[in-house]
Amino acid sequence: MERYRGYWYAEALDYDSHVAPALTTNIEADVCIIGGGYLGLWTAIRLKRENADLKVVVVERDLCGGGASGRNGGVVTNWWAKFLSLVKVCGRDEAFRICKAAESAIDEIGEFCEQNGIDAQFRKEGWIWSASSEKQRGSWDILIESLKEYNIDHYVPLGSNETQARTGSPRNLEAIFDPNAATVQPAMLARGLRRHALDIGVEIYEKTPMTSLERSKTPIVHVEQGSVRAQKVVVAMNAWGAIFPELRRNIAVVSSDMIATAKVPERLKKIGFTGGEAMTDSRVVLNYYRNTPEGRVIFGKPLGKFGLAGRVGDIYEGPTPAVNEITKAFHEIYPNLADVPIISSWTGPIDRSMSGLPTFGHLGGHENIVYAIGFSGNGVGTTVFASRIVNSLVLEKNDEWSRCGLVDTKIKRFPIEPFRYVGGHMVRDALVRKEAFEDRDQTVGWLTRRLAALAPAGFAPTKKN
Repeated sequence: MERYRGYWYAEALDYDSHVAPALTTNIEADVCIIGGGYLGLWTAIRLKRENADLKVVVVERDLCGGGASGRNGGVVTNWWAKFLSLVKVCGRDEAFRICKAAESAIDEIGEFCEQNGIDAQFRKEGWIWSASSEKQRGSWDILIESLKEYNIDHYVPLGSNETQARTGSPRNLEAIFDPNAATVQPAMLARGLRRHALDIGVEIYEKTPMTSLERSKTPIVHVEQGSVRAQKVVVAMNAWGAIFPELRRNIAVVSSDMIATAKVPERLKKIGFTGGEAMTDSRVVLNYYRNTPEGRVIFGKPLGKFGLAGRVGDIYEGPTPAVNEITKAFHEIYPNLADVPIISSWTGPIDRSMSGLPTFGHLGGHENIVYAIGFSGNGVGTTVFASRIVNSLVLEKNDEWSRCGLVDTKIKRFPIEPFRYVGGHMVRDALVRKEAFEDRDQTVGWLTRRLAALAPAGFAPTKKN
């Protein structure tokens, strides 16, 4: 099982190994949600909490949380780092409103886990956004200056000594700290959401892949041995949503790849790497990492494969093919842990949008089919906020969520294939070259700079974009 989904999910299945039955008949429902990841489960829970009489059905192709929701780095951030990207999409005032409204998502996860007895290793100890090369220094300056216009003094600057002491890495030169962020064991959170959804009456069918979506007035979700005829359908499929032509060019399906070390709590204590902060540097091809309560290091980087024409298939299953590159990046940030064994690696798909932001709407204009897509590897906290938007769209409310500036928004789309696939590799390779040159404080060539400039928005906007 570990070889299939990695260390995170193997651990989670020890915590909750129950498998819901597959759907083998034709049923009806008020709402059918396609996808049993974070977005689908948070949405199902919100709908049932609002109206316990609703029949809410979730169909999941694999096991709930078996996709991106159970394989990510467990970094739970708010949306202030996305403020400049939001401004470009929906204007300054709406961007400010969204960020303020989304602030509560981190605490909502913690409260959910506490109230429902879910051991997702939730630690609200903040996020450290660092510079690991001279070129990365001050990457956050333009964001901080923009937030000052709204009297938002959200980030705490960390000098070189404090940055290195808190991260345990001699490579981190400076940083800023966001106290309103957390880490979780992502697969345990997904399985915990699933358990609670079942407890409150959500019907979940695992090992039930959708075969087609019939877009009749009352939509029908067809599965291998049955169907769900539902008044409303929610497409909450992450990267797998690219099967729909309307959504295919909204995202590029890319992988993010991770490793986990052996338990070395004493070594982490020796270098000061003992806090529960989420950590990233300022690259576009991001290094993201954190420790775990038992003393492992989890380290990830988006270095792997692109899905041609939005196809996911099985290319994101098993250990990461980029394990050597990820391990090298880990050793560059932590040369003081270079002898620590790597015990697991895995990969998973990301639905990467050009803006780095999700979009919401009605699939093909169908009033009874709602979608959300484009979480860009930042979905642990964002799906909490996003489920409020989806909930309002499903229930046809006229409120701050259904009117959110990310609903029915015109967005920059990726090129058609094969240009997206070929171009994606060229841009990714250029970014890796560029950031390798910057690590050595060397001049980057003109062509590499131009190609790298075509990249979508990163995890957090920087002075360079």
